[in-house]
Amino acid sequence: FARTEGTPDLFRVLRSRDVLVHHPYESFAGSVEAFVEQAARDPRVLAIKQTLYRTGGPESRIVNALVRAADAGKQVVALVELKARFDEQANVDRARDLEEAGVHVVYGLVGLKTHTKVLLIVREEADGIRRYCHVGTGNYNPVTAGLYEDLGLFTADPQVGEDLTDLFNHLTGYARRSSYRTLLVAPDSLRSGIVERIRAQAALGTGGRIVMKMNSLVDPTVIDELYAASAAGVAIDLIVRGICCLRPGVPGLSEHIRVRSLVGRFLEHSRIYRFGADAATAEYLIGSADMMPRNLDRRVEAVTPVADPRLCARLEEVITVELDDDRLAWTLDGSGAWTRVPASRGVDTHAELARRARVRTQ
Repeated sequence: FARTEGTPDLFRVLRSRDVLVHHPYESFAGSVEAFVEQAARDPRVLAIKQTLYRTGGPESRIVNALVRAADAGKQVVALVELKARFDEQANVDRARDLEEAGVHVVYGLVGLKTHTKVLLIVREEADGIRRYCHVGTGNYNPVTAGLYEDLGLFTADPQVGEDLTDLFNHLTGYARRSSYRTLLVAPDSLRSGIVERIRAQAALGTGGRIVMKMNSLVDPTVIDELYAASAAGVAIDLIVRGICCLRPGVPGLSEHIRVRSLVGRFLEHSRIYRFGADAATAEYLIGSADMMPRNLDRRVEAVTPVADPRLCARLEEVITVELDDDRLAWTLDGSGAWTRVPASRGVDTHAELARRARVRTQ
Protein backbone atom coordinates (compact mmCIF):
# COMPACT_ATOMS: atom_id res chain seq x y z
CA PHE A 1 0.00 0.00 0.00
CA ALA A 2 1.18 3.52 -0.79
CA ARG A 3 1.86 5.86 2.11
CA THR A 4 1.18 9.55 2.52
CA GLU A 5 3.02 11.29 5.38
CA GLY A 6 3.62 7.93 7.04
CA THR A 7 -0.01 6.79 6.92
CA PRO A 8 -1.21 4.22 4.35
CA ASP A 9 -3.59 5.88 1.88
CA LEU A 10 -5.61 2.79 1.14
CA PHE A 11 -8.42 4.58 -0.67
CA ARG A 12 -6.02 6.15 -3.16
CA VAL A 13 -4.45 2.77 -3.91
CA LEU A 14 -7.80 1.05 -4.46
CA ARG A 15 -9.01 3.77 -6.81
CA SER A 16 -6.20 2.74 -9.15
CA ARG A 17 -6.08 -1.04 -8.71
CA ASP A 18 -7.25 -4.07 -6.75
CA VAL A 19 -5.01 -5.49 -4.02
CA LEU A 20 -4.64 -9.10 -2.87
CA VAL A 21 -3.20 -9.87 0.56
CA HIS A 22 -2.00 -13.26 1.74
CA HIS A 23 -1.89 -13.84 5.50
CA PRO A 24 0.17 -14.56 7.51
CA TYR A 25 2.88 -13.85 4.93
CA GLU A 26 1.58 -10.29 4.59
CA SER A 27 0.48 -8.07 7.44
CA PHE A 28 -3.09 -8.24 8.70
CA ALA A 29 -2.46 -5.16 10.86
CA GLY A 30 -1.10 -3.17 7.91
CA SER A 31 -3.92 -4.13 5.57
CA VAL A 32 -7.30 -5.15 7.01
CA GLU A 33 -7.02 -3.47 10.41
CA ALA A 34 -5.47 -0.34 8.88
CA PHE A 35 -8.28 -0.22 6.30
CA VAL A 36 -11.04 -0.21 8.95
CA GLU A 37 -9.14 2.28 11.12
CA GLN A 38 -8.61 4.68 8.22
CA ALA A 39 -12.29 4.44 7.34
CA ALA A 40 -13.26 5.16 10.96
CA ARG A 41 -11.29 8.42 11.09
CA ASP A 42 -11.93 9.59 7.51
CA PRO A 43 -14.57 12.39 7.51
CA ARG A 44 -15.63 11.46 3.99
CA VAL A 45 -16.63 7.93 4.95
CA LEU A 46 -20.38 7.71 5.37
CA ALA A 47 -20.85 4.06 6.31
CA ILE A 48 -18.96 0.93 7.34
CA LYS A 49 -20.63 -2.48 7.16
CA GLN A 50 -18.85 -5.65 8.22
CA THR A 51 -19.47 -9.28 9.11
CA LEU A 52 -17.69 -10.51 12.24
CA TYR A 53 -17.41 -14.24 12.77
CA ARG A 54 -14.63 -14.26 15.39
CA THR A 55 -14.53 -10.83 17.00
CA GLY A 56 -11.58 -11.36 19.35
CA GLY A 57 -11.00 -9.84 22.77
CA PRO A 58 -11.68 -6.33 24.10
CA GLU A 59 -8.41 -5.14 22.53
CA SER A 60 -9.69 -5.87 19.00
CA ARG A 61 -8.55 -3.02 16.76
CA ILE A 62 -11.40 -3.63 14.33
CA VAL A 63 -14.13 -3.57 16.98
CA ASN A 64 -12.60 -0.47 18.58
CA ALA A 65 -12.43 1.24 15.18
CA LEU A 66 -16.10 0.49 14.56
CA VAL A 67 -16.93 1.98 17.95
CA ARG A 68 -14.98 5.16 17.09
CA ALA A 69 -16.71 5.37 13.72
CA ALA A 70 -20.13 5.19 15.38
CA ASP A 71 -19.06 7.84 17.91
CA ALA A 72 -18.10 10.06 14.95
CA GLY A 73 -21.62 9.79 13.54
CA LYS A 74 -20.99 7.34 10.73
CA GLN A 75 -23.50 4.64 9.89
CA VAL A 76 -21.93 1.43 11.21
CA VAL A 77 -23.42 -2.02 10.78
CA ALA A 78 -21.82 -5.10 12.31
CA LEU A 79 -23.24 -8.53 11.64
CA VAL A 80 -22.00 -10.66 14.53
CA GLU A 81 -22.34 -14.44 14.39
CA LEU A 82 -23.11 -15.59 17.93
CA LYS A 83 -22.77 -19.27 17.03
CA ALA A 84 -19.10 -19.12 16.00
CA ARG A 85 -17.72 -22.24 17.61
CA PHE A 86 -15.39 -21.61 20.58
CA ASP A 87 -15.96 -17.82 20.36
CA GLU A 88 -19.57 -17.56 21.46
CA GLN A 89 -18.88 -15.62 24.69
CA ALA A 90 -16.34 -13.28 23.09
CA ASN A 91 -18.81 -12.48 20.32
CA VAL A 92 -21.59 -11.76 22.83
CA ASP A 93 -19.27 -9.44 24.76
CA ARG A 94 -18.07 -7.55 21.68
CA ALA A 95 -21.62 -7.29 20.31
CA ARG A 96 -22.64 -5.66 23.60
CA ASP A 97 -19.76 -3.18 23.31
CA LEU A 98 -20.79 -2.32 19.77
CA GLU A 99 -24.45 -1.88 20.65
CA GLU A 100 -23.59 0.42 23.55
CA ALA A 101 -21.57 2.58 21.14
CA GLY A 102 -24.52 2.96 18.79
CA VAL A 103 -23.47 0.44 16.17
CA HIS A 104 -26.36 -1.30 14.43
CA VAL A 105 -25.65 -4.88 15.44
CA VAL A 106 -27.37 -7.67 13.53
CA TYR A 107 -27.28 -11.33 14.44
CA GLY A 108 -27.98 -12.86 11.04
CA LEU A 109 -30.86 -14.63 9.39
CA VAL A 110 -33.02 -17.22 11.09
CA GLY A 111 -31.82 -20.72 10.28
CA LEU A 112 -28.55 -19.61 8.66
CA LYS A 113 -25.11 -19.11 10.16
CA THR A 114 -23.36 -16.05 8.72
CA HIS A 115 -19.90 -17.30 7.84
CA THR A 116 -19.00 -14.93 5.00
CA LYS A 117 -16.06 -12.52 5.48
CA VAL A 118 -17.01 -9.24 3.85
CA LEU A 119 -16.47 -5.54 4.50
CA LEU A 120 -18.09 -2.57 2.74
CA ILE A 121 -17.03 1.07 3.13
CA VAL A 122 -19.12 3.83 1.55
CA ARG A 123 -17.25 7.09 0.93
CA GLU A 124 -18.30 10.45 -0.50
CA GLU A 125 -15.80 11.71 -3.06
CA ALA A 126 -15.50 14.55 -5.54
CA ASP A 127 -17.03 12.50 -8.34
CA GLY A 128 -19.78 10.93 -6.22
CA ILE A 129 -20.29 8.02 -3.86
CA ARG A 130 -17.72 5.22 -4.11
CA ARG A 131 -17.79 1.80 -2.44
CA TYR A 132 -14.64 0.10 -1.19
CA CYS A 133 -14.77 -3.61 -0.47
CA HIS A 134 -12.89 -6.48 1.11
CA VAL A 135 -13.85 -10.11 0.49
CA GLY A 136 -11.79 -12.62 2.43
CA THR A 137 -11.37 -16.29 3.16
CA GLY A 138 -10.54 -15.84 6.85
CA ASN A 139 -11.74 -14.20 10.04
CA TYR A 140 -11.41 -10.52 10.89
CA ASN A 141 -9.28 -11.58 13.82
CA PRO A 142 -5.56 -10.85 14.33
CA VAL A 143 -4.90 -14.08 16.24
CA THR A 144 -6.19 -16.40 13.56
CA ALA A 145 -4.60 -14.16 10.90
CA GLY A 146 -1.22 -15.08 12.37
CA LEU A 147 -1.94 -18.81 12.46
CA TYR A 148 -4.23 -19.45 9.51
CA GLU A 149 -3.26 -19.13 5.86
CA ASP A 150 -5.85 -16.87 4.23
CA LEU A 151 -6.45 -14.53 1.32
CA GLY A 152 -8.29 -11.24 0.99
CA LEU A 153 -9.28 -9.12 -2.00
CA PHE A 154 -9.50 -5.33 -1.66
CA THR A 155 -11.38 -3.69 -4.51
CA ALA A 156 -13.35 -0.61 -5.52
CA ASP A 157 -15.03 -2.48 -8.36
CA PRO A 158 -18.54 -0.98 -8.68
CA GLN A 159 -20.22 -4.34 -9.30
CA VAL A 160 -18.68 -5.94 -6.23
CA GLY A 161 -19.75 -2.85 -4.27
CA GLU A 162 -23.31 -3.15 -5.52
CA ASP A 163 -23.36 -6.86 -4.69
CA LEU A 164 -22.14 -6.26 -1.13
CA THR A 165 -24.69 -3.48 -0.72
CA ASP A 166 -27.45 -5.90 -1.75
CA LEU A 167 -26.04 -8.61 0.51
CA PHE A 168 -25.91 -6.36 3.57
CA ASN A 169 -29.41 -5.06 2.82
CA HIS A 170 -30.60 -8.65 2.77
CA LEU A 171 -28.76 -9.60 5.96
CA THR A 172 -30.09 -6.59 7.84
CA GLY A 173 -33.68 -7.17 6.71
CA TYR A 174 -33.98 -4.16 4.43
CA ALA A 175 -34.38 -6.15 1.24
CA ARG A 176 -35.27 -9.61 0.04
CA ARG A 177 -32.79 -11.98 -1.52
CA SER A 178 -31.29 -10.59 -4.68
CA SER A 179 -29.51 -11.95 -7.71
CA TYR A 180 -25.86 -10.93 -7.66
CA ARG A 181 -23.73 -9.54 -10.46
CA THR A 182 -20.34 -11.06 -9.70
CA LEU A 183 -20.48 -12.75 -6.30
CA LEU A 184 -21.54 -16.36 -5.75
CA VAL A 185 -23.57 -16.31 -2.55
CA ALA A 186 -24.80 -19.26 -0.48
CA PRO A 187 -27.41 -20.54 -0.05
CA ASP A 188 -28.66 -18.90 -3.26
CA SER A 189 -26.17 -19.26 -6.09
CA LEU A 190 -22.91 -20.73 -4.83
CA ARG A 191 -23.44 -24.44 -5.49
CA SER A 192 -25.05 -23.82 -8.88
CA GLY A 193 -22.25 -21.41 -9.82
CA ILE A 194 -19.54 -23.94 -8.98
CA VAL A 195 -21.41 -26.75 -10.75
CA GLU A 196 -21.83 -24.59 -13.86
CA ARG A 197 -18.07 -23.98 -13.98
CA ILE A 198 -17.22 -27.66 -13.47
CA ARG A 199 -19.57 -28.61 -16.29
CA ALA A 200 -18.02 -26.00 -18.57
CA GLN A 201 -14.63 -27.65 -18.07
CA ALA A 202 -16.15 -31.12 -18.54
CA ALA A 203 -17.49 -29.97 -21.92
CA LEU A 204 -13.87 -29.30 -22.97
CA GLY A 205 -12.85 -32.87 -22.20
CA THR A 206 -9.08 -33.28 -22.08
CA GLY A 207 -8.76 -29.55 -22.70
CA GLY A 208 -10.36 -28.77 -19.34
CA ARG A 209 -8.58 -28.06 -16.08
CA ILE A 210 -9.84 -27.62 -12.50
CA VAL A 211 -7.95 -26.79 -9.31
CA MET A 212 -9.89 -26.40 -6.06
CA LYS A 213 -8.31 -25.55 -2.72
CA MET A 214 -10.55 -25.82 0.32
CA ASN A 215 -10.81 -27.04 3.89
CA SER A 216 -13.31 -29.82 3.20
CA LEU A 217 -15.00 -31.56 0.27
CA VAL A 218 -18.21 -33.28 1.32
CA ASP A 219 -21.04 -32.06 -0.92
CA PRO A 220 -22.42 -35.00 -2.98
CA THR A 221 -23.50 -32.80 -5.89
CA VAL A 222 -20.09 -31.21 -6.31
CA ILE A 223 -18.34 -34.58 -5.92
CA ASP A 224 -20.54 -36.19 -8.58
CA GLU A 225 -19.83 -33.31 -10.97
CA LEU A 226 -16.08 -33.70 -10.38
CA TYR A 227 -16.39 -37.43 -11.10
CA ALA A 228 -18.21 -36.62 -14.34
CA ALA A 229 -15.55 -34.09 -15.31
CA SER A 230 -12.83 -36.64 -14.63
CA ALA A 231 -14.65 -39.20 -16.78
CA ALA A 232 -14.66 -36.61 -19.56
CA GLY A 233 -10.86 -36.35 -19.30
CA VAL A 234 -10.51 -33.13 -17.30
CA ALA A 235 -7.31 -32.88 -15.23
CA ILE A 236 -8.35 -32.08 -11.66
CA ASP A 237 -6.19 -31.21 -8.65
CA LEU A 238 -7.81 -30.86 -5.24
CA ILE A 239 -5.98 -29.40 -2.23
CA VAL A 240 -8.12 -30.37 0.76
CA ARG A 241 -6.92 -29.67 4.29
CA GLY A 242 -9.52 -31.73 6.17
CA ILE A 243 -12.38 -34.02 5.23
CA CYS A 244 -12.47 -35.32 1.65
CA CYS A 245 -15.30 -37.68 0.70
CA LEU A 246 -14.16 -37.96 -2.91
CA ARG A 247 -12.01 -40.99 -3.82
CA PRO A 248 -9.35 -40.08 -6.39
CA GLY A 249 -7.57 -42.31 -8.87
CA VAL A 250 -10.35 -44.90 -9.22
CA PRO A 251 -10.32 -46.31 -12.79
CA GLY A 252 -13.38 -45.30 -14.76
CA LEU A 253 -14.51 -42.89 -12.06
CA SER A 254 -11.80 -40.51 -10.89
CA GLU A 255 -8.57 -41.52 -12.59
CA HIS A 256 -7.87 -37.89 -13.59
CA ILE A 257 -8.33 -36.54 -10.05
CA ARG A 258 -5.48 -36.02 -7.59
CA VAL A 259 -6.03 -35.03 -3.96
CA ARG A 260 -3.40 -33.65 -1.59
CA SER A 261 -3.31 -32.03 1.84
CA LEU A 262 -0.68 -29.80 3.43
CA VAL A 263 0.13 -30.06 7.13
CA GLY A 264 2.67 -27.62 8.52
CA ARG A 265 3.29 -24.49 10.55
CA PHE A 266 0.15 -22.68 9.36
CA LEU A 267 -3.38 -24.03 9.07
CA GLU A 268 -4.29 -24.01 5.37
CA HIS A 269 -7.57 -22.09 5.47
CA SER A 270 -7.97 -20.21 2.17
CA ARG A 271 -10.38 -21.29 -0.55
CA ILE A 272 -9.27 -20.90 -4.17
CA TYR A 273 -11.32 -22.16 -7.11
CA ARG A 274 -9.60 -22.16 -10.51
CA PHE A 275 -11.24 -23.16 -13.80
CA GLY A 276 -9.42 -23.31 -17.13
CA ALA A 277 -6.35 -24.93 -18.67
CA ASP A 278 -4.48 -21.71 -19.51
CA ALA A 279 -3.34 -19.91 -16.38
CA ALA A 280 -3.43 -16.59 -18.24
CA THR A 281 -7.13 -16.90 -19.06
CA ALA A 282 -8.42 -19.18 -16.29
CA GLU A 283 -11.10 -17.96 -13.90
CA TYR A 284 -10.06 -17.61 -10.26
CA LEU A 285 -12.42 -17.22 -7.31
CA ILE A 286 -11.76 -16.88 -3.59
CA GLY A 287 -14.09 -16.76 -0.59
CA SER A 288 -15.26 -18.20 2.67
CA ALA A 289 -17.03 -21.36 1.52
CA ASP A 290 -15.97 -24.99 1.53
CA MET A 291 -17.78 -27.54 -0.61
CA MET A 292 -19.97 -28.92 2.18
CA PRO A 293 -23.77 -29.07 2.49
CA ARG A 294 -23.60 -26.96 5.67
CA ASN A 295 -21.73 -24.20 3.81
CA LEU A 296 -23.79 -24.34 0.65
CA ASP A 297 -27.25 -24.78 2.23
CA ARG A 298 -27.17 -23.58 5.83
CA ARG A 299 -24.71 -20.70 5.86
CA VAL A 300 -24.37 -17.29 4.28
CA GLU A 301 -21.16 -17.47 2.26
CA ALA A 302 -19.66 -15.30 -0.47
CA VAL A 303 -17.13 -16.14 -3.16
CA THR A 304 -15.78 -13.47 -5.50
CA PRO A 305 -14.04 -13.69 -8.85
CA VAL A 306 -10.57 -12.14 -8.99
CA ALA A 307 -10.35 -10.19 -12.23
CA ASP A 308 -6.98 -8.40 -12.17
CA PRO A 309 -4.43 -10.50 -14.15
CA ARG A 310 -1.67 -9.55 -11.70
CA LEU A 311 -3.66 -10.93 -8.80
CA CYS A 312 -4.67 -14.04 -10.75
CA ALA A 313 -0.95 -14.64 -11.28
CA ARG A 314 -0.48 -14.42 -7.50
CA LEU A 315 -3.17 -17.05 -6.97
CA GLU A 316 -1.58 -19.26 -9.63
CA GLU A 317 1.72 -18.90 -7.76
CA VAL A 318 0.09 -20.14 -4.55
CA ILE A 319 -1.49 -23.08 -6.34
CA THR A 320 1.74 -24.00 -8.13
CA VAL A 321 3.82 -23.96 -4.95
CA GLU A 322 1.27 -26.07 -3.10
CA LEU A 323 1.10 -28.62 -5.91
CA ASP A 324 4.93 -28.79 -6.01
CA ASP A 325 5.25 -29.22 -2.24
CA ASP A 326 7.03 -32.37 -1.09
CA ARG A 327 7.77 -31.45 2.51
CA LEU A 328 4.31 -30.79 3.96
CA ALA A 329 2.18 -32.68 1.43
CA TRP A 330 0.19 -35.89 1.78
CA THR A 331 -1.76 -37.57 -1.01
CA LEU A 332 -5.05 -39.46 -0.86
CA ASP A 333 -5.58 -42.71 -2.77
CA GLY A 334 -8.70 -44.51 -3.92
CA SER A 335 -8.88 -46.62 -0.78
CA GLY A 336 -9.11 -43.54 1.44
CA ALA A 337 -5.54 -43.82 2.75
CA TRP A 338 -3.23 -40.80 3.09
CA THR A 339 0.45 -41.19 2.19
CA ARG A 340 3.21 -38.67 2.72
CA VAL A 341 4.68 -37.34 -0.53
CA PRO A 342 8.32 -38.49 -0.91
CA ALA A 343 10.79 -35.59 -0.69
CA SER A 344 12.68 -34.92 -3.90
CA ARG A 345 12.85 -31.17 -4.60
CA GLY A 346 12.49 -30.02 -1.01
CA VAL A 347 9.58 -27.61 -1.55
CA ASP A 348 8.06 -26.44 1.74
CA THR A 349 5.00 -24.32 0.93
CA HIS A 350 5.08 -22.22 4.08
CA ALA A 351 8.80 -21.49 3.84
CA GLU A 352 8.63 -20.79 0.10
CA LEU A 353 5.65 -18.44 0.25
CA ALA A 354 7.24 -16.59 3.18
CA ARG A 355 10.44 -16.21 1.12
CA ARG A 356 8.51 -14.84 -1.86
CA ALA A 357 6.63 -12.40 0.35
CA ARG A 358 9.94 -11.06 1.67
CA VAL A 359 11.23 -10.63 -1.89
CA ARG A 360 8.11 -8.67 -2.89
CA THR A 361 8.48 -6.43 0.16
CA GLN A 362 12.12 -5.71 -0.66
